[in-house]
Amino acid sequence: MIFDESLGAAAKEVTTIYPEIKSELETLLRWKLNLKPAVLLVKENQTFQRMTGNNFFVAFAVPRKKLIVIDYSKMHNHPFTLRITLKHELCHLLLHHHIGTDNLPKWLDEGIAQWVSDGMSELIMDKKRVLDEAVLTGNYLPLNALTYRFPRDRRSVSLAYEESKSLVMYMEKEFGENEIISLLNDLKTGDEIDSAIRKNFSISLDELEKTWHQHLTRTTTWFVYVAIHIYDILFFLTALTAIYGFVRLVIKKRAYKDDDGDDDEF
Repeated sequence: MIFDESLGAAAKEVTTIYPEIKSELETLLRWKLNLKPAVLLVKENQTFQRMTGNNFFVAFAVPRKKLIVIDYSKMHNHPFTLRITLKHELCHLLLHHHIGTDNLPKWLDEGIAQWVSDGMSELIMDKKRVLDEAVLTGNYLPLNALTYRFPRDRRSVSLAYEESKSLVMYMEKEFGENEIISLLNDLKTGDEIDSAIRKNFSISLDELEKTWHQHLTRTTTWFVYVAIHIYDILFFLTALTAIYGFVRLVIKKRAYKDDDGDDDEF
């Protein structure tokens, strides 16, 4: 543990919950985490932002250094908790401990980490689900663009995280947890992602991506989009009504002045 003296209680919490989290991950992914990670708790958000170069994240993992860095100032902001954040980042270390970086696509790395941590990521997500918009417009981020890295701008990185989680959840629904674990084991033994998917799902990566998109199209409709964004739509309509009322008022005032002018001439 690496921490500011004032974060002693938080550091103690990490050491207390770590064994249980480690056991949960080992049970789910069926691998041992034979390493002792270092956990750095950062007290000030400004310090953490200097480390990440943006304000999108609350934590990150550095697998090659066996390091987890957590912005503790965000750990009491819903929905983030120290436990779920630690579990998410520890999952990254576990995956990279067993699978070579070249065999672990970024989308799968993030998707699995969100899968095991109840859908939570280390990203401060927008309230709007950008994946819904992508489904309705067809403007997805292709998986081959998410193999080695994620985009840097806020909206695109949010979409990358949402897609990663959605795809892994779809894989579990269609093929089951055991097949996902088998897929990870094949990646561990050196298979590339397309080969491992063919072996376990009997389809190619391209076909998986296509059927996942089809699933999203069937389950995401304009009605769903409107329901999710109802407050934004109502706000827009209210603003539009106010503008319309203001314009009518201005027109009436001008018409009234014109009438007064005519009376003066007579």
